[in-house]
Formats: sequence, C-alpha cells, structure tokens
Amino acid sequence: AKALSKFTKEDPTLRVRIDPETKETIISGMGELHLEVYIERMIREYSVECISGQPNVNYKETINKKIEFDWLHKKQTGGSGQYAKVIGYIEPLTENETNESGQVNQFENKCTGTNIPPEYYTSCEKGMNDAVTKGALVGCEVEGLRVVLQDGASHAVDSSDMAFRTAMANAIRDSMRKASPSILEPMMSVEVEIPSEFQGTVVAGLNRRMGLIQSSDMNDDGSGMKIVAEVPLSNMFGYSTEIRSQTQGKGEFTMEYLKHLPVAKNIQEELQQKYREELDQKEKAA
Repeated sequence: AKALSKFTKEDPTLRVRIDPETKETIISGMGELHLEVYIERMIREYSVECISGQPNVNYKETINKKIEFDWLHKKQTGGSGQYAKVIGYIEPLTENETNESGQVNQFENKCTGTNIPPEYYTSCEKGMNDAVTKGALVGCEVEGLRVVLQDGASHAVDSSDMAFRTAMANAIRDSMRKASPSILEPMMSVEVEIPSEFQGTVVAGLNRRMGLIQSSDMNDDGSGMKIVAEVPLSNMFGYSTEIRSQTQGKGEFTMEYLKHLPVAKNIQEELQQKYREELDQKEKAA
C-alpha cells in the first residue's frame, strides 16, 4: 500500500482501486509495459512479494427454466428443534422485468392462510438472499431469478426465524441445480478510433477476440474510422498493446460495461473444471 501510494503521487497516469466484487487490488496505466515497470519496482525497492496477473472477471450465474420446490427442514437437537416447510417455485426473470423492477432477483409471497405465520415471510426472503450469493456451477452470484412462495407448514414450538431462513435457502439451492443453470460473462461496449488504412487488421483482431461489430463509420475526409463492437471482458486483456502495434501507435480505444450474457458451452465447461480444481486444492490444504 505504501509503495502504490508513492507511485500514484509520482505518476498521475497510474491508478489503483480495489474491485468490490473480487476484492483484488487493480492497477491500471498506459499499457502492460508501464504496469510491469511498477511491479518490478515494488519487488526491487520495497521487497514486496507481489503476485500479479490478469484481473478476475466478474462472472454471474442464472437459471433457464421453472422448477417447483417442496422442502422440509427438520432438526431435533434436544430441547426445541428446528422445523420449517416451504412450497413454491423458482423461474427465470426476463430482461424487461429486471429493468422495470430495478432488482436482479425478485421474491413474491403468494401464501394464503397462516400455514406459514406472517412473521416468517421476511425470514424466507432472507433465505433467498443467502442462496443467491453462491451459484451451483462456479460459486458466483446468481441473478435473473424470481422466487415465488406459495405455501408451507410450521410447528408451534420448533419453528423459528432461522428454521425458515435455512429451509428457503436450501430449497432454492437445490432447485437452482435442476433449473438448467448457466454462467454469464460481462460484455463490454468497445469504441475503437483508427486511421482508415488499418480497418481490416483491427476488425480481424476484434473478431479473434470474439467481438461482434455493431457499427463502422468513416469520418468526413475518409482518413479515420470509428468502430463500435461488443466484446467479452475476458478477451480484452492485452488489447492496448495489440491496437498500438496494429496501427503503428495511432489507434486508441475506450470500453465500458454493457451487460452480462451467457458464455459459450466450451467456456462454461472450462470454468466449471477450473472451479472444481480450486475446491479440491482448498480441501487438500484444509
């Protein structure tokens, strides 16, 4: 922290931030070489053991079909135990529904009667919030999910806030595994400005990075072009160096977050395999 603070005072083009999703320290600057110089200085001048690499991509998970649940949580531990039963279903939210509500996940209470006492409805919603923090495929946050609670059962002595919260969380986790879950990756809107003679090379480079060209406009005198494309964030690392070499240092680009979209099947399998390997390593270390 001391080294990074000193470097940012020396060099205003070097920026440091902590990613709220992945909790990593991200440094950004004028290109890979610029960052490598500062990493080398941290190791040499401050004797800091520095692990550097590409930032983790903020993947999400979602579901793709409706699944009903009927879950009983029952635990007897001597004295008063735990008892809660929840019945309902989960289903995917459409993009329009998410935009209208402003919520990435929704909880709906359609219970009639008092099979579940009203004071436990908020516990059920908390259970949903617990469940969506970690998906079934790679342990990422889940979005695009509607949970509908229709009925349930309680016990005069053993039912509690925690019992209903646990029952709901377990019911949703179990249902998400069966609801054709998929992984979503962040897509970036990338604007590239280049001299027009480099158009072919730059478009080919974006295609190699699985980019979808949205528009390609030439300026009035035909000397420059602006290309707009949608590219997965995971494929954008190292692009600043590539575009400079493709355009003899004359090209520049900006990118901003657009939305999360499903990853390709082969990438989903790779991410799941990597996640399983990480879990195995943690288990062996423990």
